[in-house]
Amino acid sequence: MFTGLVDDVGLIEHVADSPAGRELRLACRYTDLTDGESIALNGVCLTVREHGITDPAVTTDHEGWFTVAAVGTTLGRTAIAEWRAGSRVNLERAMKLGDRLGGHLVLGHVDDVGIVKSCTQSGDALLIDLEVPPALRSLYVDKGSIAVNGVSLTVNELLADGVQLSIIEFTLNHTTLGDLKPGARVHIEVDVLAKHVARLMAPYREAVTGSESIHV
Repeated sequence: MFTGLVDDVGLIEHVADSPAGRELRLACRYTDLTDGESIALNGVCLTVREHGITDPAVTTDHEGWFTVAAVGTTLGRTAIAEWRAGSRVNLERAMKLGDRLGGHLVLGHVDDVGIVKSCTQSGDALLIDLEVPPALRSLYVDKGSIAVNGVSLTVNELLADGVQLSIIEFTLNHTTLGDLKPGARVHIEVDVLAKHVARLMAPYREAVTGSESIHV
């Protein structure tokens, strides 16, 4: 479980296929990771396989490193297959019970991939128009929550084909969202509460479609 508040921006150092899947090695600021713990990379929950501390003799901005592996199912539902050495990704460690919930509940289970349509500076914010797959559009509400590349954001405006996001300066400086350009593919996770409500209401909606009335 995560909150969508990015802890660090990691740098992919190496990408290779292995028996465990597509294995990635990332440089990070974390020095106290544990093998087997969950970590979100651009909103995708993965498992730390190995970790360590960077050789102090090597000049770098990152004190530690870790590896993860993405299996075929994950590669098919995310943009991880497109990642290469040198790419930057948003990182978040799993939340602890008792932590402040500054964002919203994020599972790290990506629902689909969206496409950036435009990025426009408006005063002190960057407005990003994001095309959302049709199946997800009804699950968003104005001023509701959305996770994009693992970042907890607020829907600034509902669009015909997606949502508009308003990114403040702090978020731009502490995540990779400022790197986005039109055409970029991003991970989208719908608010888990919206998904549960939609699932629970589905039988009633079907009943209304097939009969004159229904009592909920």
